[in-house]
Parts: sequence; C-alpha cells; structure tokens
Amino acid sequence: MIIETAIEFFSEGAILRGRLVMPAPGASRRPAVIMAHGTSATVEMVMIEYARVFARAGLVALVYDHRNLGRSGGEPRGEINPWVQCRGYLAALDFATQRTEIDPGRIALWGDSYTGGQVVAVAACDPRPRAVVAQCPVFGASLPSQVPDADFLKAFKHTLLEGDVTGTSETTTGPLPVVSFDPSSVPSLLAPIQAFRWFIDYGGRPGSGWSNRVSRVIPPTPVPYAPILCAPFVKVPVLLMVAPADEMVHANVEVTRHAYGLLAGPKRWVDIDDGHFGLLYYPSARFDEAAGTQAAFLQQQLLP
Repeated sequence: MIIETAIEFFSEGAILRGRLVMPAPGASRRPAVIMAHGTSATVEMVMIEYARVFARAGLVALVYDHRNLGRSGGEPRGEINPWVQCRGYLAALDFATQRTEIDPGRIALWGDSYTGGQVVAVAACDPRPRAVVAQCPVFGASLPSQVPDADFLKAFKHTLLEGDVTGTSETTTGPLPVVSFDPSSVPSLLAPIQAFRWFIDYGGRPGSGWSNRVSRVIPPTPVPYAPILCAPFVKVPVLLMVAPADEMVHANVEVTRHAYGLLAGPKRWVDIDDGHFGLLYYPSARFDEAAGTQAAFLQQQLLP
C-alpha cells in the first residue's frame, strides 16, 4: 500500500505544489527521492508513476511541478529558467529535510531530460544529495569550450545560491508552443515529431495541468548554465540512463558520454531503447525496465 499526500513549499517567492508518495508509515524515517519533470511537463505526465514504483520499493518520493508550470505558482506562466529550476530542487531539499517521514541523511535527486542535467548541477553544489538518477539527460548539443575547474564551480555555486538570474529579452526564447505538428510552419521549442506525440498524448489528458506554451530563459550570468562542467565535482553515486537513439539535439549522446567520464564518484551507465520519450510511456515494457532499474539503484544507495 502507498499513501499520497499533497504538499506545498516556497521557492523564489512562489508556491511549488506536488505530492509525497510513500509506503505505509513505519517506525522510522525513510530514504527519499526528490523528483521534477523535464521541459514544461508536469507531475501527472508519467513522473507520478515513477514515484509510485519508488514508493513500492520502500522510498518516499517527493514530486512537484516547477515554478511557473502545472499546479505550481509563479509568473510569468510557462517561463523555464534552469537556474530558477535548480533553486527549486534546493528548496525541495530544504522542505524534505524538515519532514518527519524522511531521513535527511538519505535523499537522492531524480531528473528527466532538462532536469537530468539540473540534478547533476545541484549535486555538485549541495552536499545533501546522496545519489543522483538522470534519465535521457540534457548536457548540451556540443561540448563547451570552458574548462571545468574550481574557479568555475565557485562562480557557478555563487550564481546558483545568490546571483542575479533574471532573464532579458535578448536571452529569452518565446513565448511559443512547446511542440508543433509542423515546426517548419509553426515554430516550437521542441521540434522532433516524437516530442509532439508524447506531449500531446500525455499533456492533453484531463487533469495534466500542462500548457503548450512556454518561454525559455538563459540569463546573462557570469558563468554559463552548464551541468557538464559541474560533473567533475559530483562525488556521490550517479545513474545515467541514456537512449543511444536520442532524437533531442540537446541530449547529444556523445556529450552525455563525456559528462559521464567527468563524474568523480561511483557511476553507472545504462542504455535504453526507444529514444528520448520511450521510457515516458506508461504502461509499457520500456517504462518497467527504466523504473525497475532506477528503483534497484536507489535501494542499493539509500536503503540499509
């Protein structure tokens, strides 16, 4: 039996909303995994099913919608700012460590696609995560020219924790549709037809809270938002689940492979078929494969 409880916590002046998905209460605090979806997606769009698998495996799953998206508050609606979303993970860590159901010393981070890079960046800057799971992570379309060193991490951490991450008109893409049936005539943030099929299917379902309109902001910060440059500073165990046939340009598999090589701690690479969105179809054999592998990894890292 699992229990689901609505939760709210604050980040960047807005209320973030989600759920705790957990096993029946026990005598002791349980390990937890903090989860947020990738580009514009919401709790109800399959991530909740991953959370339920993890809860049945003995973990508390804290799932939430990013600021400006889904059921969470924040303006402007639909705005995606990776720094702000990373701060959401930090706020979720603050919230989780105060919950009596959760062992604050056994918390993992989970990310999908765009947030797959974010959880690596957060784990490089915050000592609280004990493990990281990133599926089909976004590390960029090409390798950065900058070298990851201690000075970069110091500046990145300062920007994340207290820097000005406000976007400008020159650094904002949109507003525009997330997906389009014909990006050549109706431009969209995500171009592959696989993205259109998944978002329209799952986002179009009643109660999803998804909107097919976003803006993406990359603020003019002193150092770039570049999770790959944070990878050498992640020393906790990391599972990267990667689609060799990933069709999303910013989830370039060779760039991801380079990021994997930079990770400093214990790490595991798992290939999975059916591209960027295959493991987001529920129910399916691919979902079962992905969720089962991830649950086993989290049990290994967090359970006694």
